[in-house]
Amino acid sequence: NVITNNDKEEESDLEVEPEDLINDRYLELEAEEEENETQLIDLEDIVTSPGKGPQDMVTKAQRKSLTKEGYKIIGSHSAVKLCRWTKHQLRGRGGCYKHTFYGITSYQCMEATPSLACANKCVFCWRHHKNPVGKEWRWKMDPPDMIVSEAINLHRKMIKTMKGVPGVQPNRLEEAYTVKHCALSLVGEPIMYPRINEMVGELHQRDISTFLVTNAQFPKAIIDLDPVTQLYVSIDASNKDALKAIDRPLFGDFWERFTGSLKALREKGQRTVYRLTLVKQWNMEDENDEEELCQYVKLLELGQPDLIEIKAVTYCGKSDASNLTMKNVPWHSEVRKFADTLCERTNGEYGTAAEHVHSCCTLLARKKVFFKDGEWHTWINYPKFHQLMKEYYASNGEKTFSTVDYLEKTPSWALWGAQEEGFDPKETRHYRKKKTKTLVGEKSMSP
Repeated sequence: NVITNNDKEEESDLEVEPEDLINDRYLELEAEEEENETQLIDLEDIVTSPGKGPQDMVTKAQRKSLTKEGYKIIGSHSAVKLCRWTKHQLRGRGGCYKHTFYGITSYQCMEATPSLACANKCVFCWRHHKNPVGKEWRWKMDPPDMIVSEAINLHRKMIKTMKGVPGVQPNRLEEAYTVKHCALSLVGEPIMYPRINEMVGELHQRDISTFLVTNAQFPKAIIDLDPVTQLYVSIDASNKDALKAIDRPLFGDFWERFTGSLKALREKGQRTVYRLTLVKQWNMEDENDEEELCQYVKLLELGQPDLIEIKAVTYCGKSDASNLTMKNVPWHSEVRKFADTLCERTNGEYGTAAEHVHSCCTLLARKKVFFKDGEWHTWINYPKFHQLMKEYYASNGEKTFSTVDYLEKTPSWALWGAQEEGFDPKETRHYRKKKTKTLVGEKSMSP
């Protein structure tokens, strides 16, 4: 069979349509205008100077660089940005993998972070290391209520710029002004922010679900973290040497911090996720490599996550900070095979639950939790979660709950091997008008 290369559709999506260029340029000019009106600091002021007190986290150069990429800087250390999947679903062109796996509404999701700083310098970081780095909080600290309020305000302003963009559905645009979900994974390390629990509380108070991602370098912060809708740790390698090469951590005891974070994750009562980003020639030499697979299984035993997301690295262009190329990006068929093989090594504890081919992403789920009466339940009952959180806060944390208390059935189109390939049939698949290469071989989605 001769088929169009849908396996790496992410690559084709790097092209931008005219309306996107207009919208993104508008955002860039608006952000630059705001920057000119803001008092900024120099690079040498990034650390605390004697007698001066804590300084802003973001330098003038970093702020300028991040602003040009579409970030809206909040205060001195936070940011928000409009996700491309928000734009996609506003136009009825499909949602992100979280829509497929967990039932979020992509056009009502806000991508934000309370800490632009990170303790790693990962080779595949899609921000090209334009954000600050650090091992502890040593900067000025903005209040969580201000961060959340301003993030929502700036997010709504960005949504407003989509008005008049061809294809945007008026009803979705109106609904998009109400934020329902927050992905705390934009850039940096959100859990570094010392007042993260208060910030999460501000979001939950507004009935906004929380998807928090950490790089597993702050185990105590994980232990102290209040419940979130879903807590992720990035599992970028299966062993110490590979993790050092890929994540390039600042901490000397990075491996102890990493494994300590996984142990802390195991004690959390709500939904937990391992996120594996596969990079060819870095952490997936061979899906049949028994030693590497056994090392991954040991990490699973350490943290016992509810869910495992396995996705291909996203290539973000050439960068002086990384030597990755498109050769390092796995095909979806390769990601799928790796996930299937890893799943087999768990001896039936996990099952292949869902996949989103467009994102080259797959989902494994713990069977005893998510497979009920012969059907998968990886989606989230958001109203139930918010009710449980209200009871948790009202009892000062004494009334707890677990993953099974807010499950919802996964629709058939989202399941592993479904004909729809994880694409919601309510949406309209959009194909760009361009010449594409063809591949000869079997379709990668064959069960």
